[in-house]
Amino acid sequence: MTKNTIRVMMIGDVSGQSGMGALFLGLSSAIKQYNADFVILNGENAAGGFGITIEDYNNMKKAGVDVITSGNHIWQKDEIFPFLDRNDDILRPANYPEPCIGRGMTIKEKNGVSVSVINLQGRVDMMTTDDPFRKAEALVRNARKSTNLIFVDFHAESTEEKEALAFFLDGSVTAVAGTHTHVQTRDEKILKGGTAYITDLGLTGVLNKVIGSDPAKSIERQLTQLPIRSEVAEGKGRIQGIVVEADKESGKALSIERFTF
Repeated sequence: MTKNTIRVMMIGDVSGQSGMGALFLGLSSAIKQYNADFVILNGENAAGGFGITIEDYNNMKKAGVDVITSGNHIWQKDEIFPFLDRNDDILRPANYPEPCIGRGMTIKEKNGVSVSVINLQGRVDMMTTDDPFRKAEALVRNARKSTNLIFVDFHAESTEEKEALAFFLDGSVTAVAGTHTHVQTRDEKILKGGTAYITDLGLTGVLNKVIGSDPAKSIERQLTQLPIRSEVAEGKGRIQGIVVEADKESGKALSIERFTF
């Protein structure tokens, strides 16, 4: 962090023990290498690929994560439900209908700088939720009362929907990063209004598999069309994501760097 800028790391979906192991062994080094001042992580697949446990939450915090975002799998482990109401550093998508437990936005202060994180979920080929665009607009308006540094995790299937939201919010947020598909895209850019964007942050887990899962199970599901449950792949995990450098005052993105660590 300099006098005028902040560097924020956004990390793609953590998948199972390999993903958690990658965080335990590598996140502190990644933070140092990329000079990250603040870390946002999607943790919804930490518990064997489905959900997040209290132990996972604690280990993510110990590893150096400031805010944990999520998506449709956040509801898989009942034990995390009380944490969603009590803790402001673990989010569920904001556009789940009221009176859903938990929160979809937070503002955290670190080293004297306030950072807002907004978590949203797409509607294309996903379960039905409220409109993420109108919800984002309202949340951004509220967040900007406290800070211009606003980072959005958009947990969505559709590339079109992700890009559309980024252009919709361009100039009003620092970054829009897609999650959910577990495949890191190579389209990182800064839009005209100063918003950094990438379609998908990627995967924190075993790469060169089927979205971090056992290829044999995925192939069997495709061949039979049976509802066969995915199994998280075992092996050496890696961390994928981006680092966005932004102007503290305006909240505009100055650079975006994609990484695999």
